Amino acid sequence: MDASFTPEQDEIRRTLRDLLHRTCGPEQLRAALDTPAGHDPRLWTDLAARLGLPGLALPEVYGGVGCSATELALAAEETGRALAPSPLLATAVLAAPLLLALGTDGQRAGLLPRITSGRLTAALAVPGAHLATALAMTGANRGDWAGGGRAGGVQARRGGVGWRLYGEVGQVLDGHSAGLLVVAAHAGGFARSRTLLFLVPGDAAGLVRVRQTALDATRPQGRLQLRDVAAELLGEEEADVLDALASVGNTAAAVLAAEAVGAADRVLERTVDHVGQRVQFGRAIGSFQAVKHRLADVYVQVQAARSAAYYAAWATSRGEAVGGLALAQALQALRTAAAEGIQLHGGLGFTWEHDAHLYFKRAAGDELLFGPVHRLRAHAADAAELFEGRVAANNMAGGGPRG
Repeated sequence: MDASFTPEQDEIRRTLRDLLHRTCGPEQLRAALDTPAGHDPRLWTDLAARLGLPGLALPEVYGGVGCSATELALAAEETGRALAPSPLLATAVLAAPLLLALGTDGQRAGLLPRITSGRLTAALAVPGAHLATALAMTGANRGDWAGGGRAGGVQARRGGVGWRLYGEVGQVLDGHSAGLLVVAAHAGGFARSRTLLFLVPGDAAGLVRVRQTALDATRPQGRLQLRDVAAELLGEEEADVLDALASVGNTAAAVLAAEAVGAADRVLERTVDHVGQRVQFGRAIGSFQAVKHRLADVYVQVQAARSAAYYAAWATSRGEAVGGLALAQALQALRTAAAEGIQLHGGLGFTWEHDAHLYFKRAAGDELLFGPVHRLRAHAADAAELFEGRVAANNMAGGGPRG
């Protein structure tokens, strides 16, 4: 692995940071959160038209840039620093790779160029409480999370020449505003039950969607109700949907890890600036040894998480499933950095007007959607069979459980 970045990768970071500094400051951020969509359409247009972010990791034949997950992770690190509310995660990280992996030639040609240009946003409609499971981040993906029938979720049935969807799904990232929904649904009844993905336009007849109140307002979420909605099957019925979701989940975990590192790094910077200016007992509180030690511990965590995120982004494009472990380390670093930031800002850190609480909510919200940290680590350990040899040796030595 070459740990240095190319000039092109450095340029992506520099250009994006400069753009977000000018267009996504604290005032613009809060104004965007108060809009019905929860993000600024003008910012999304700039990210698409000027930087090509929606198509950064999509092939050039569809209008994309043709980069790898590394470039997408570097871009996410910058959007994480600014907590930029945009459909980037839902569209470019979750939905578009599924269209690329499973879609027919016609579906790819019809949808992906519109996504890369920024004219079409998309969302993966999976119950928010089961998103990490569906993406195989925290456990085995068996498809039972999609629900259907009395179990909730969405049920798919054949209706004449096509498919019809029934059900409800909540906590869908950008589900209330996306132009295209990639809906996971159960099909086939009890005997031949399987999970399939379907394409539903955002303005489809019978689709009702509303924005939900979310802990992290910078990640807008929606609730979808599908009442006999016509849908188009994504790809073929024989496609391995669960394997495709797991592959997307590994890449998404690496990108999310980089995004969390960017947020943790920024909240640490702001905390260091504050303790260097806040005076107590005649001196800046940042000069006290206890404060230095606490911030040094946060710095070490952030740098370790950054190394893990960069490696995961590099390794993901080579088929290594290490995204979940990097995400666990990054989420823990963000949670620690945000909590220390609030405390060291004193009474100011607890106010609604300050941005410290936004970073803390991002840490908590990401753990609810993609974690928690201990489950990410436990799944990574199980996948690597980390404790299998030890358990077997224990049993052979008579150290197994006793009746």
